[in-house]
Amino acid sequence: MESKRLRLLFIMLVIIVSGCTNVSNSESGKSADKPKNIILFIGDGMGVPHLQASMTVSSQPLNLERFPYSGLSKTHSADSYITDSGAAGTAIACGVKTNNGMIGVRPDGTPVSSITEIAKRNGLAAGVISTSAITHATPASFVAHNSGRGNYEEIAADFLNGTIDLFIGGGENHFRKRKDSVDLTLKLKEQGFDVVYTMEEMKKSESAKLASLLAKDHMPSVTDGRQGLLADMTRKAIETLGKNKNGFVLMIEGSMIDWAGHENNLEYLIAEMIDLDQAVGAALDFASADGNTLIVVTADHETGGLVLSGGDKSGHKVEAIFASTDHSAVMVPVFSYGPGAERFSGIHDNTFFFGEFIELLGLKKD
Repeated sequence: MESKRLRLLFIMLVIIVSGCTNVSNSESGKSADKPKNIILFIGDGMGVPHLQASMTVSSQPLNLERFPYSGLSKTHSADSYITDSGAAGTAIACGVKTNNGMIGVRPDGTPVSSITEIAKRNGLAAGVISTSAITHATPASFVAHNSGRGNYEEIAADFLNGTIDLFIGGGENHFRKRKDSVDLTLKLKEQGFDVVYTMEEMKKSESAKLASLLAKDHMPSVTDGRQGLLADMTRKAIETLGKNKNGFVLMIEGSMIDWAGHENNLEYLIAEMIDLDQAVGAALDFASADGNTLIVVTADHETGGLVLSGGDKSGHKVEAIFASTDHSAVMVPVFSYGPGAERFSGIHDNTFFFGEFIELLGLKKD
């Protein structure tokens, strides 16, 4: 009798402990081992000093400080110790080293598929966002294949190849005011895209395919009126791509961190950094509620050779020296959150991202 009583007590204890474990997992928001969606942020030109300067000046903690994992990425290109955005974008998007000035191709000019193209072929949705022209080097690396990153009209034509569901940024002229007099937006509409030209039209769109060309060339800087728009663009992209039940891959570029570095303009640089961080916050809010979304934040390279020479944390002030008006060869930061995030800690080459994304999403390359 005593033996039966002890056995019953043991079974009850196992049930209670099991129940507590399940509640704990639920309350902690435990997510899947692998993601359904991937959101990749690229802060063009963003180095560690850029990040710390922004943390110092910001009146509140950055969203990037909420990420549980961090690491570093090596950035050299196939033909140079110091990369440009085309080669670095290609390394991240396609997993191969190429020469400076090239996008979506190997050094010999052979096209190579990007993570967004492969995701699309596997039934996922795919999109790219940029505060520059959408045909600029970084976003183009995820969509186009060209040996010359400056061939903007050729690059724009690649956006009609069925490998993208959404793009938001500048660059309207490369689609509409072309040397060949062809209006590519008419062809986009034939493919089912809702083509819009203002933030209001973008927000109202209910289409699963969206081409939002918000500037003739590049969008304005934060200090010239773009404050908060990248976060709105991010929310709209998540809403649109999220209509695909299979998941999505989205790349978001904060372009003008790089431009501020080239200008050695610290105020401009910090404003663009904080604006990118607000967009990261919008994605992070979605991912924390969704539980099936991996967010990775990195840079293609550092710009400006920024050195922090002094500052006052309590006064939100920082002093800095720029060593260059160009890119540098230093490693850049990596932050990750969500299913599979731990895989992005440590030091890796920038070609590393592609393979990890493919494996985590279970995609077939061919």
